[in-house]
Parts: sequence; structure tokens; C-alpha cells
Amino acid sequence: MRLYDIVVVLAPEQSGEEIAAALDGFKKILVDGGANIVNSEEWGRRRLAYAIGKRREGVYQYWQAEATPETVAELERKLKLSDGILRHLVVRTDDEIRRSVKLKKKREEKAARRPKKAPAEPAAEPPAEAGA
Repeated sequence: MRLYDIVVVLAPEQSGEEIAAALDGFKKILVDGGANIVNSEEWGRRRLAYAIGKRREGVYQYWQAEATPETVAELERKLKLSDGILRHLVVRTDDEIRRSVKLKKKREEKAARRPKKAPAEPAAEPPAEAGA
């Protein structure tokens, strides 16, 4: 199973019950597909950066889930078909975590191969002249 971040933006004119029912339906798709919901946050109603279908606000929902690619593909298909969804974004985050760990390890190895610089010795002071 892979780790995914899922953000869904719903149309704001829906009632609270309709929004809750839609979100429960999408969450059910994940759970029925064998996904494990790691984190679920309701971000609420927020102003959009740009108008989407003459709407300036949207209701945001965030999930972090461990799921199979087939389950996520089915969820995305349902999200695309739903009229109440303005936008959605699904990002596979385990790749990002692996890349950052790999990059960090590569940097450490490169730093270990570099020759260590000897500390600079302080410059010798010129002898003080007598009678100055």
C-alpha cells in the first residue's frame, strides 16, 4: 500500500448534510477498497484563489490514506463524475518521502567523500620594532 494525500473542494451551496453524505460516500470508497485513513481534517469553507464556475468559495476536506493504486483510481473516477466537487487533488506522498531521504543520504555521502580542510593557522605577528 502507498501513502496518498487527498484534497477535495466541494461546492459551497450544498447543505451541511449533503456535504457530509458526499464525503462519507468518498470515504467509504477508500475503506471498502482496503485503505487505511491515517489522517482526516475538515478545513471548512474557504475563499478560492480564483473563481471556479462563478464560485468564489469552496468547502475543503483533506485525507491522508494508505491505499492501493486501484482504490485511489476508483476514488478519482468517482470524484470526476460528481457534480458537487469543484476540484480534487491526489498526491502520492511516499515517493516524496523516499526522494527526500535518498537525497539527504546522497548529500551526506558526498560530504563524507570531500577532503576535510585543515583549520587555518593564525598568521604570525610581525616582531615589534624597538623604539617605536
